[in-house]
Amino acid sequence: MFTKGKTEGANAPTPSAAKPAQGEALRQAASKPATRSAPSLISGDMKVKGSIVSEGEIQIDGRIEGDVKASALTVGDSGEIKGEVVAETVIVRGKVKGSIRARKVQLASSAKVEGDITHASLSIEASAVFEGQVKHSEDPLKASSSAPAPSPTPAAAPAQPQQVG
Repeated sequence: MFTKGKTEGANAPTPSAAKPAQGEALRQAASKPATRSAPSLISGDMKVKGSIVSEGEIQIDGRIEGDVKASALTVGDSGEIKGEVVAETVIVRGKVKGSIRARKVQLASSAKVEGDITHASLSIEASAVFEGQVKHSEDPLKASSSAPAPSPTPAAAPAQPQQVG
């Protein structure tokens, strides 16, 4: 029908031959993870108790009681997090009560942060409230080494039971 200059059936794919190729392409596309997806949203009327982990971007306008880990995180004006925040990029417009570890941290003028910030890049706008310590790190996403090392115990001396009494 649309084969200008070609005879019908010569070198034209048959409908049955075209369908598996199209179906295979769809299956391959469906099996591959999306390279970029829309951000996950926690709306203002949501309250979550527990940790949240995402390989993508998250915007939080509600309340989270738990740790949050994502590639990018935005805490909206009405957003609140009580827990540790770990992300490549963190923008805080709301409240965070807990530590923040990120390569890039931005505290907007409406931000209220209580906790330590470990960062590679930090910006704090005028009127932002921040109470805590700041530590620059080339790789802030590595597990923090601020935990005290366990005290060495002699291998030859087993622990002695203590008597209370």
